[in-house]
Amino acid sequence: MNLTVTGHHVDVTSSMRNYVTDKMERLQRHSDKVFGVHVILTVEEKSRQKAEATIQVSGTKLYADTTEPDMYAAIDLLTDKLDRQLIRHKEKLKSHRRTSEPVPE
Repeated sequence: MNLTVTGHHVDVTSSMRNYVTDKMERLQRHSDKVFGVHVILTVEEKSRQKAEATIQVSGTKLYADTTEPDMYAAIDLLTDKLDRQLIRHKEKLKSHRRTSEPVPE
């Protein structure tokens, strides 16, 4: 998995980068076809910390963003949203497969 963490109006410290890396590794337990993750951490105001991410999964891109007063809380919520999206994407792939049983007439 290729992970890129960038900051907009904020310096991304090594502890922030490690925290994002640990959280994003959790996503790979639902899908081993996660190719790239791009996370952008932004400070809009003192009380608005924004985390957004784009994930490239086999055949599609998933996007999520959150805004919280604390950057680490925003990263946690972002990971939860992406986790749910990955599960939903995985279920869609499974449900669209054809069954080998013939359809009764």
